Amino acid sequence: MRFLIGPFLESPEALRVDCERSSAQRKVWIRLAFEAEDKGRVYGRWGHNIQAIRTVLSTIAGVAGESVYLDIYEDSPPQSRPRAAANRPSPKRPTRSRRSSPPRRLVRRDGQ
Repeated sequence: MRFLIGPFLESPEALRVDCERSSAQRKVWIRLAFEAEDKGRVYGRWGHNIQAIRTVLSTIAGVAGESVYLDIYEDSPPQSRPRAAANRPSPKRPTRSRRSSPPRRLVRRDGQ
């Protein structure tokens, strides 16, 4: 698991992996925890990275005749996040109308 997730992490030593296997149901649960700052890199744009990782795991499990479930947890507790940024209101952007000038009249070339 570390070889799949590790390259995406800024600090790979912070990765924690927990596996649980149910031989009766032929299921494997994998739980990952890493620092919150690495979440964007692990998930990737539109979740492409994590989806590729899930596909690899599912394929490997399918060959072994099992199913796999991947859960991801943030490693850092919510108290460690900066509170000032969370309490600051988001900057308002001035709204612009789509049409700043009145609509133009269409004039036909045949004079009408």
